[in-house]
Amino acid sequence: MIRRFGEAVQASQRYRRRPGAYALLVRDGALLVTHQQEPIPEYQLPGGGIDPGESPIPALHREVFEETGWRIDITRRLGAFRRFTYMPEYDLWAEKLCTIYLARPVRAHGQPSEPGHSAIWMEPELALKRLGNAGDRHFVARFLGAAR
Repeated sequence: MIRRFGEAVQASQRYRRRPGAYALLVRDGALLVTHQQEPIPEYQLPGGGIDPGESPIPALHREVFEETGWRIDITRRLGAFRRFTYMPEYDLWAEKLCTIYLARPVRAHGQPSEPGHSAIWMEPELALKRLGNAGDRHFVARFLGAAR
């Protein structure tokens, strides 16, 4: 069973399943996160939706590059969670199935190409306070517990 975080499911609402791949990007004790300015400003783990016909690993490489400008080396899958939410940028009620990977940022190739995103290095303890969703925070907390 995949753990659920976030808003309560609205029984009257239809949700579309939206799989995604996200990364804990750790380098020199810091975490690379992305700040998405719109529709609601929030800090997030880099990653995003898996396009039809796309596999999770290529999707993760693509999304991290678009949102941070970094190329990555994926270490391993950490787990998954789901959340039910409204995504105003797509006018979509979604059941997000989020798979989280541990990865290492290898090389920066410039600024994010995704409009409204910026890449920010953050102390993991600060990320626990600032990340916009409980699922992201859960995986950062698990990582911190394992690293100690």
